[in-house]
Amino acid sequence: MSGPPAGAIRAAVVATVAAAAGLIAALVLGGAVTEKIIPGLGDAGELTRWGLPLARLAMDIGAVLTVGALLAATVLLPSERAKGTNMLGPSALGYLRAASWLAAGWATAAAATLILTVSDILGEPVGKVVSGSELSSYIGQLPQGTALMFVVMLTAVVALLARTATTAGSSLGLLLLAGVALLPPPLNGHSASSPNHSVATVGLALHIAAITPWVGGLAVLCWHAWKEPGRGSGGGELHVAAERFSRMALWCYIAVGVSGLANVISRLPDPTELFTSAYGRLVLAKIAAYAVLGWFGWWHRRRTLPAVAARKPGAFARLASVEAAVMAATMGLAVALSRTAPPVVDSTGGTAKELLGYDMPPPITVERLLTLWRFDLFFALLIIVLGGVYLAGIRRLRKRGDSWPVGRTVAWLAGLVSIAAVTLSGVATYAPVLFSVHMAQHMVLAMLTPIFLVLGAPVTLALRALKPAATRGDRGPREWLTVFLHSRAAKVVTHPTVATAIFIVSTYALYFSPLFEQAMRAHLGHIAMLSHFMLSGILFFWVLIGIDPAPTRLPYIGRLLVLFVTMPFHAFFGIAIMNMGKPLAEGWYTALDRPWGASLVSDQSTGGAMAWAFGEIPTFIVLLALVFQWFVEDERLARRLERKADRAEARKENDELSDYNAYLASLDRRSGRKAATPAAAGAAEAPRTGGTGDGARDQPEPAEKVAEATDGGDPRE
Repeated sequence: MSGPPAGAIRAAVVATVAAAAGLIAALVLGGAVTEKIIPGLGDAGELTRWGLPLARLAMDIGAVLTVGALLAATVLLPSERAKGTNMLGPSALGYLRAASWLAAGWATAAAATLILTVSDILGEPVGKVVSGSELSSYIGQLPQGTALMFVVMLTAVVALLARTATTAGSSLGLLLLAGVALLPPPLNGHSASSPNHSVATVGLALHIAAITPWVGGLAVLCWHAWKEPGRGSGGGELHVAAERFSRMALWCYIAVGVSGLANVISRLPDPTELFTSAYGRLVLAKIAAYAVLGWFGWWHRRRTLPAVAARKPGAFARLASVEAAVMAATMGLAVALSRTAPPVVDSTGGTAKELLGYDMPPPITVERLLTLWRFDLFFALLIIVLGGVYLAGIRRLRKRGDSWPVGRTVAWLAGLVSIAAVTLSGVATYAPVLFSVHMAQHMVLAMLTPIFLVLGAPVTLALRALKPAATRGDRGPREWLTVFLHSRAAKVVTHPTVATAIFIVSTYALYFSPLFEQAMRAHLGHIAMLSHFMLSGILFFWVLIGIDPAPTRLPYIGRLLVLFVTMPFHAFFGIAIMNMGKPLAEGWYTALDRPWGASLVSDQSTGGAMAWAFGEIPTFIVLLALVFQWFVEDERLARRLERKADRAEARKENDELSDYNAYLASLDRRSGRKAATPAAAGAAEAPRTGGTGDGARDQPEPAEKVAEATDGGDPRE
């Protein structure tokens, strides 16, 4: 196998130099490497001061390239699988093996970052940190250490498994695992201490999840373009990959802009600080780089993709290499930004504001539940995306002349409205403060919202609206969805026993363990908890009243049985909460120190009563849905049986008519044979003249027999 092409090496060198130059310039301008040494305080030394940002940059580059290689193997490259198999093609396997080496480099850079971070926090040289016991204690006690160790372990797993993976499903699993490894380190930085840390945390997570595949996918496509014959002229494979990347990059660009704006607002509430602070100036530099990248993306769509389709030499590689260099420089700015402290914001407001991200709300009233709305970036984006994609699918169906039931659309939109009602309204404001309000939020998301979403039949809509892959055997969104529906994992989780166990057991496991308090203390944990409520409910009600295709289908009697067996467990849960004499998540609610309202135990008892009583509402709705579906199914079955009976009757009539026609044809043949001789003609004439000779044996059958053959019809017909 030949070595890398010279153009690819030059592009990689240019991108690396651009990233390093951007990092060094930002570090100097931001003052991260020119900190004043205060006498008496420990100094980690020049190695840590310069080595830590470089190690972080290496870690970011390793993460980007690993995700890009996995993305190319899984999604971007057209499939070359043999018919009837799930094996990846040669090009995809090559990128999968490259991802193994890149993940190993990512893990190494993360380990170096861990050591240098300990040195930076403790103010001690690297040699002393490595030789002492500070490293092990740091990993176990501080979130930053735990996060970096988590990255090292996950990336090591990716590096090992990518050596032997050969299927598209395994490649997708490694891509998801690498995506999880991206999040822990940045989420323990400035976002965790931001005044509005809920918006900052979600914004940063979205920012990373969008920019990593964008940058990594472009870098890998640049390599692929240089590697192909004709120095980037491309071909069918590059053309398909470039088109897919272009569509993905547009959504990534929008997500990066939205999340970046959220991060800026959360950390710089005063717009003038964009110009008066070092942090703000670095933000302006990133905004300028973002605008340049947007121009490059527009140019790609307008000029480069048609040129790649025409296989013009160097069409993709020249422009994409420059874009990759701008992206690398932007990454350098991002690393420097993480090393630059944002302006200090007045955090007066006590412990409640520090924990909640906002001031303690006033005493709860119905009016305040309806008016004290609080913006949550995650759920706002979730509602917008789910609603927009669903309506876009309906629009595509109608454009080609197909219809979609209005009731399903109403159900889907009702589910989204219920999400907004408990995650963006005053309910979301009071849910972290009062257990009773939190329980109301839980019940709606777990037992009401899923019913409406399931009745919206989103999977059916997707299967009808999404276009099949252009090449037979390739995989687009529709094919991936079909693969999931037929996968072994889907068969397991949609089994009634498993879905019911997840729906019930997870509730008890969460509230009667330390998990509940830990989820309340971290905003991402809180989002994960609410998302789990919703997903477990969707899974359970999909088994009961789902319209979408599913691997396992219960008869309606079985569905009713599952419903009546499950609902009492929620009633028992509510009764258990009501009878507890000790508050759940006591450390969290005590730290909030709510100055108004009922005691913790009394409010918890109210929450248990709500959980006990709320179960009647979804049970009634599900019963109505089941009865209606059962009735419709019986009507459909009756119509099917009627059509089958009609077809059988038609076949019977056709058979009888064929027999009658055959009989007439036989009469014609016999009549023709008798007329062929004079004797036969005389014999045939006798009956017509009233004779009673032997010719009477050859006269036609009586009319009654013919009528019997035609079910009583006129024999002359």
